[in-house]
Amino acid sequence: MNPTACLLVIGNEILSGRTQDVNVQYVARRLSETGITLSEVRIIPDIRAVIVRNVTEARAAYDNVFTTGGIGPTHDDITSACVAESFGVPWVHHPETFSLLETHFAPGEFNAARQRMATMPQGATPIRNAVSVAPGFSMGNVHVMAGVPRIMRAMFEEMLPTLPHGTPVTSQAWHANGLYEGTLAAPLEAIQERYPAIDIGSYPYRLDESQRGVCLLCKGTDTQAVSAAATAVRDLIAGLGFAPLPGEPAKA
Repeated sequence: MNPTACLLVIGNEILSGRTQDVNVQYVARRLSETGITLSEVRIIPDIRAVIVRNVTEARAAYDNVFTTGGIGPTHDDITSACVAESFGVPWVHHPETFSLLETHFAPGEFNAARQRMATMPQGATPIRNAVSVAPGFSMGNVHVMAGVPRIMRAMFEEMLPTLPHGTPVTSQAWHANGLYEGTLAAPLEAIQERYPAIDIGSYPYRLDESQRGVCLLCKGTDTQAVSAAATAVRDLIAGLGFAPLPGEPAKA
């Protein structure tokens, strides 16, 4: 079994619609490529009790918990303190991070607000930030990262090689113009029953009036089973009288 993961997206700005989250797709794709199964994503507000409860629940249920958002210098950046509370440890000054940030900022700019970013749960390990210096951190199986996409990706790529990996997920897809889900639902279900370990997804697309149809995607950790299921999907499309096209639609 591949290691499991949960992603906690933290921030009122996501829930209010002010900010569109783009981190979920990135994290999901990279975890899939490295053999870690993203089993759940939760979007939660900047409320201390809610963050503590979700961190506590998730770290008990999954091998890895990733959080994004809430580790900056402002009053609503409370993720770090909440993780400390979840683990039952003090939220303390981290000398190495303090020195790093003190060196980074110009004289007089390393104010009290910025100094908060050098405070972590006792025993946490910093995650290097090659973009804006202020690090994230890992505490047990919880990995705390920034919400800004470019910074989150830098932290994530720094930390990902340190985690136990499983078998990467592979995929094969076929699509067909003019084919619709109602036509293939029953025979596609039969293919899924033949290959229960493979995730077979059906995704309608519409590029323009002449290019609209369905893409069928087979994915899993067993390469041979993925290939066999994809062959069955291709044959299904052809058997229904449509031209099977390899891969996903270019702009779907």
